[in-house]
Amino acid sequence: MKEAGYDLAVFPGDGTGPEVVREGLKVLAALAEGGPAPWHVSEYPGGGQYYLLRGREWEPEAEAAAHRADAVLVGAVGWPGAQLPNGDLAGRALILGLREKLDLYANVRPCRLYPGVTHRISGAYRDVWSPKNVDLVIVRENTEGLYTPARGRLSRGGETEVAIDTRVITRRGAERIVRYAFELAHERPGGAPEDGARRATCVDKSNVLEGCRFFRETFDRVGREFPEVERDYAYVDAFTQWLVRNPEHYSVVVAPNMMGDIITDLAAVLQGGMGFAAGANIGVDHAMFEPVHGSSPKHAGKNQVNPFATFFAIEQMLRWLGRRHADPRLTGQADRLERAIARTLADGTARTYDQGGTVSTSGAGDRVAARVRAEAG
Repeated sequence: MKEAGYDLAVFPGDGTGPEVVREGLKVLAALAEGGPAPWHVSEYPGGGQYYLLRGREWEPEAEAAAHRADAVLVGAVGWPGAQLPNGDLAGRALILGLREKLDLYANVRPCRLYPGVTHRISGAYRDVWSPKNVDLVIVRENTEGLYTPARGRLSRGGETEVAIDTRVITRRGAERIVRYAFELAHERPGGAPEDGARRATCVDKSNVLEGCRFFRETFDRVGREFPEVERDYAYVDAFTQWLVRNPEHYSVVVAPNMMGDIITDLAAVLQGGMGFAAGANIGVDHAMFEPVHGSSPKHAGKNQVNPFATFFAIEQMLRWLGRRHADPRLTGQADRLERAIARTLADGTARTYDQGGTVSTSGAGDRVAARVRAEAG
C-alpha cells in the first residue's frame, strides 16, 4: 500500500479517445469523493493528431511519466494522415512503444456479457446468449510473434518486389504468457460457465506452423505444473466458430500475439461490441490499460460513442494496482465500480447508439458516476 497515493499517467490520445477518457476520469473522481483520493492523475497529450501538430508523438516528459507511473491509461491512438516516415502509425509510441519498452508481455482481455446488454447480429439487436454463458478471459502474448520488428522489403528499380514479416516465438515469451494463463485459470472463481471447470485453452495453428507447435509444447510443459487446471486445445480457424457457438465452454484462453489480436476482437461481439471491450497490458513492474475500440475518427467530437470500455479499463487498473500493492482500498473501489457499471447496464438507462439507444457519451458517464455515488452508501 502506498500511503502517498498512486501516480496514474493518462494519455487521452486521438479522436474519440479524449471523449471517453473524460468520462472515465469523471467516474474515477466520483469514486474518490468523501475522502482523499488514493491516486494522483496527470494527463499528457500525444498521438497521431499531436504528431501532425508538433512533429513528434509525445513530449519527453510525457514518456518519462509513463515509465515512472504506477499505472498508465490510454484512450486511443491513430488519426487519418498521421504517419511516421517509416510508414508506421503515428502515435504507436503510446501503445506499441510502451508494450515494448515496459515489457508488457500479457495482453489480458476479459469478455463478459452483462445483463441489459444486447448483441448486434446481422444488423439486429437481440439477446443471443444468456449472460451467464459468456464469462471468459483471453490472454494474448504481447511482445513478440508477427509484431516484432523482424520485417523488411526488397525494392529494385523503385518497386517493391518482396515484403517479409518474420514471426518470432521464443521460449521465454511463450513460457511466461502460458504461465500467466494457467495461474489465472487457477485463480478465477467459478471456472467455465458450462461446467465450472478450471480450464485453459491453447489456441494456435500447430497443425501447420512450427512456432505454434513450440507454443503448444510449452503450454503442455507448463500445464503439468497445474494438475487442477484442465488443458484444452483449439486450432485458431476452428476456434472462431466454437467461440461464437459455445462461449460457455471457455474460461481462460491463451494465444500467440497476432492470433490473440484477432480472436479478442471477435470475442467482443459476445459482450455487446467494441464499446464494452477493455484491455490490460501487464508486465512484471508496469501495466497499461485501454479501451480497445480505437480512435473512431468518424465519430470524434459528436459525444456519441460508448464509454463503457473505458470504465472497464479503469476497473481493471484499480484491481491490478490493488493486487500488486496488497491495497484493499483499491480492490474495494474496483468492486464498487463494477457494481455501478453492472447496475447501470441492467437498468438500460445508459444505452448509446451502438446498443440502439440515444444516450450520449457524457450522459452515460453521468449515469455511471451517479451510480458510483449511490454505491458508496
